[in-house]
Amino acid sequence: MRLKRAYVAPADEDGQRILVDRLWPRGLSKDAARIDLWLKDVAPSSGLRKWFGHDPDKWPEFSQRYRAELKDNPALPALLEIAQHADITLVYAAKDERHNQAVVLKDLLEQAIAQA
Repeated sequence: MRLKRAYVAPADEDGQRILVDRLWPRGLSKDAARIDLWLKDVAPSSGLRKWFGHDPDKWPEFSQRYRAELKDNPALPALLEIAQHADITLVYAAKDERHNQAVVLKDLLEQAIAQA
């Protein structure tokens, strides 16, 4: 399982490219993005995304709140199923590669797979 910014060129080793943002990345064409699946529903709620604003100081609280949202998210089991059986890359648009929802999502998926 990999993470990659949407603006970084796709590569063969990406496997299935899954966009995990609620909004399509600005200025990026669908051809250039080569997204196989867009899971808007697994992204943080608009309220949480706006509150966080990619502020690293809010990262611990954002991670906790996002995990709470994911707990009852009906899109998560489908993503977990894909992750268990295929090479995937979680694609996101954020500039900060360490403080974004894809980081939290990857960690949560890896924990679930390890416990399965």
